[in-house]
Amino acid sequence: MRLASVSVDLDEIHHYFQIHGLSAGGAGTLVYDVAIDRLSRFADAAGCPLTLFAIGRDLDRKESRERLAGAAAAGHEIANHSLDHCYDLVRLGRDEIARQIEQGAKAIARACGSRPVGFRAPGYTISDDVFDVLRELGVAYDASVFPCPAYWMAKAAAIGLISLRGRTSHSIVDHPNVLRAPTRPYRTGSPYWRTGNGILEIPVQVTRGPRLPFIGTSVTLAGPSRARWLAKMCIGEPLVNLELHGIDVLDADDGLDALRPHQPDVRVPHARKMDAIVAAITELREAGYTFVTMREAAAAFGAPC
Repeated sequence: MRLASVSVDLDEIHHYFQIHGLSAGGAGTLVYDVAIDRLSRFADAAGCPLTLFAIGRDLDRKESRERLAGAAAAGHEIANHSLDHCYDLVRLGRDEIARQIEQGAKAIARACGSRPVGFRAPGYTISDDVFDVLRELGVAYDASVFPCPAYWMAKAAAIGLISLRGRTSHSIVDHPNVLRAPTRPYRTGSPYWRTGNGILEIPVQVTRGPRLPFIGTSVTLAGPSRARWLAKMCIGEPLVNLELHGIDVLDADDGLDALRPHQPDVRVPHARKMDAIVAAITELREAGYTFVTMREAAAAFGAPC
């Protein structure tokens, strides 16, 4: 089995200001107003369905609801990225965790007409309490675990540097035990980084060997030739999940100039970003991978989708 999926977290621009401890005034709605159209054109040209992880609160806006419903009507999967995208979801207590997941699912169902079956936690940060809630709510699969040492260390360093500059990041560092989790789809146990009989986990993709991150930031910063190299390092996995964010197809000229000093990826022209993403997908397709939604991939691994 050689399956591949492309998933996109639709975090709106104000969340990136929160990461950097900046005021989000005037951040705008570029992900829904610009990025979704670019992603849809790319998906049509590449012949690959997308799985879009939507934040329920963003769907309070009529135009965002309509864009998401249009993507669903075009055949893309819509999955749950919580109600408010609280980076500290794992610290909120069981009742609030349940509210964030359930209300996020309901907002998506109202916008698109069907309840999502998949979930991804804000900032990839997950816990046993979150998994317990997901099981109670009947979620078919989760896609949050990121067993990537390079990403974990880079995130911890970035949060520390923001603090040294006198700002407070909303982002938090996951427990280091996440690095002990399997890198391939697995049934979660207790604790969640062990295998068991729980819900299906589709980890965020890492390469074989050194477990480098195969996500939008690393691919778009790498450029087309090195993006192909990263994809090649994933070949042989039964499922390769390229995880993007909406911002991965935007750049500073789209209205992100305030983030330019803080995020190197927004300095890369969006056309070059798209070239890198297409290069990675081409490498996988040439290796015999079939592109499916994450729901279809989860079903192939036995999830009740």
